[in-house]
Amino acid sequence: MTFAAAEPVRPSYAILIAISAVGPLALNIFMPSMPGLQLEFGVTYGVVQLTLTLYLIGMAVCQLVYGPMSDRVGRRPMLLGGLAVFVAASLMAAVAPTIEVLIAARLLQALGGAAGIVLARAMVRDVFDRETSASVISYITMAFVVAPMIAPALGGLLDQHLGWRWDFWLLAGLGAIVLAAAWRFLPETHVTRNNAGTGMGLISGAARLFALPRFRGYTLVLAFTSAVFFAFLGGAPHIMMDVLKRTPMEYGAWFVTISAGYMLGNFVSGRFTRRLGIDRMIMTGCAITTAGGLLCFAAAITGMLSPATLFLPMCLAALGNGLTIPNGTAGAISVDPRLTGAAAGWSGFSQMACGAAASQLVGSLQGHWPFAVFWFMAGASVLALGAHLLSAQKAAAS
Repeated sequence: MTFAAAEPVRPSYAILIAISAVGPLALNIFMPSMPGLQLEFGVTYGVVQLTLTLYLIGMAVCQLVYGPMSDRVGRRPMLLGGLAVFVAASLMAAVAPTIEVLIAARLLQALGGAAGIVLARAMVRDVFDRETSASVISYITMAFVVAPMIAPALGGLLDQHLGWRWDFWLLAGLGAIVLAAAWRFLPETHVTRNNAGTGMGLISGAARLFALPRFRGYTLVLAFTSAVFFAFLGGAPHIMMDVLKRTPMEYGAWFVTISAGYMLGNFVSGRFTRRLGIDRMIMTGCAITTAGGLLCFAAAITGMLSPATLFLPMCLAALGNGLTIPNGTAGAISVDPRLTGAAAGWSGFSQMACGAAASQLVGSLQGHWPFAVFWFMAGASVLALGAHLLSAQKAAAS
């Protein structure tokens, strides 16, 4: 029996939002608790930082598996397996007796949470064309970002009144609900996977993708743009709570402005991408992100650092990310329809790997160089803009 002639069933937006949200939710809800773990477990902040960095690395590496494998066996089985791992890892983290067990649990949690991120994008591209995919990804991101938007505030509240372990009890419960809903309601969208040419291997698929200049351009933009955000995640808790002497709840409350900016960017992207085109939206987003990164840098080096001068410029950068990331993603996964899953995996890997490197470097350096975060943010934003300008010039010349 072959599925070559079958038409894919479009999954509901609610399912796509839910499966996309669990990974970012697990990342953001834990952020306010990180400084306190240093005292509880008697370790350095660099060790605590591994709960973030290895989470990002796990999400990055696992996308290389989910994407190509889903091209071969389908999106649905890969997603259900990932969600099951996420639930089990959340329970493991909730009862972790040592920092080593917690770090291992966070890595496993990331391996499961990555499934929803990469496969939701692939599912969208399975059932929509290139320009429409960018708009749909934007709207889905705008909706699911509500959960990560409130996650730091919720995590700060749980940490202050019940303890950090309740973050993971909550994540286990929510993950189980999403797993049950996906099992019941999620259709398979990759119905042509038995066609010749699909399901190429990890290495051969990567070689084909990275030989395409447009894929390289979109992927570099995504990587550098994500580095701005993850550098901020790696350094902002230290700046807020150790340098500015603010509480985890204040950090969570201010973080809402960043998520609001990102959500607004995604709304604008969903509204105007089909009219203006992917590349023009990326250019605008990169320019806005660069402005935000440079304003953060200026506030730090001029001695005007405060919660407002830390978070409001980052809100502007997040607005730019909201324009760039869904369009860059749609562009990257559209370069070869036979390799949609692999393209989603490799572009997602590049985002997370670059983000993990930026976050860990900032976390490791900030003890001796408190303003490392601002140098990384400014540099990555400029590189993202430069990468897109260079890619656009090559495309125009060809």
